[in-house]
Amino acid sequence: MVESGIEVERVSHRYGAREALADVSFSVAPGQSVALLGPNGGGKTTLLRILATLLLPTSGTARIAGEDVRREPQRVRTVLGVVFQSPGLDKKLTVGENLGYQARLTGIRRAERRTRIARALEATGVSARRAEKVEKLSGGLARRVDLARAFLARPRILLLDEPTVGLDPAARRDFWSATAALRAETGATILYTTHLTEEARSADRVGLVDRGRLEAFDSPDVLTSSIGGDLVTVRGGDPVSLAAGIEERLGWKARALDGAAVFEHPRGAEVVVRLAEAFPGLGSISVARPTLEDVFLRRTGRRMDTADEEARG
Repeated sequence: MVESGIEVERVSHRYGAREALADVSFSVAPGQSVALLGPNGGGKTTLLRILATLLLPTSGTARIAGEDVRREPQRVRTVLGVVFQSPGLDKKLTVGENLGYQARLTGIRRAERRTRIARALEATGVSARRAEKVEKLSGGLARRVDLARAFLARPRILLLDEPTVGLDPAARRDFWSATAALRAETGATILYTTHLTEEARSADRVGLVDRGRLEAFDSPDVLTSSIGGDLVTVRGGDPVSLAAGIEERLGWKARALDGAAVFEHPRGAEVVVRLAEAFPGLGSISVARPTLEDVFLRRTGRRMDTADEEARG
């Protein structure tokens, strides 16, 4: 048993006839940062709500710091900090008042409150905003205050559910810098959900979640190296016919995707000349290293943005 980490064993959950999670299993070691990457509606938030003791699994077992979330929810909550998609702040209160209220709720002794609040605000870079009402803050600053609130009790495990939704790129960078600083200071284990591959890339482990299933779980480098080489994208004419021609003439199995023919090759740069000779008049040929988006496509058969559109529809 991972005594101070997270264990998920064959967890499933249904909302009536709809299966939101299907037999999900993974473990997170103490101090690790893990990203659950997948489209909206793929099951990530359902799993996080189960780990936060807000939802019971239909079947399976989940443990936080060795405690069963079903049997010992109160004990689990004592080691958790949670940042949900919807901010947990009172907009009519000041930043300091919000943190003071949270400190009392979590049982932090009066003698420690001032120090804890000051350190949390400093670590997240919002000390100068202590007297301002939350409603006056930008979305990025409010998110950092939410992070400070979650860290007041110095949790051993932090759960973040799409915490940067709606933030611009600069605000996202600030949020993750603040999270990294707090993690370095406390050694907390962090599990977060995201549909942005660039956010997942910095995690120690990444879980690819789609349609309620965990399609892969490993380090970002291992996942991208599983592609087996460079990705070659060829544009020019009908992509289906072009993909078939590449396989027939050159023996490289290609597929039509986003208006192009795409295939993998261990030495992508070396195939450009052969493609140009075999197919005169091509529009373009590009070679790139595989990304987590490419891994998601390989494992699920669809792109992340396409999956997002299906979920919204």
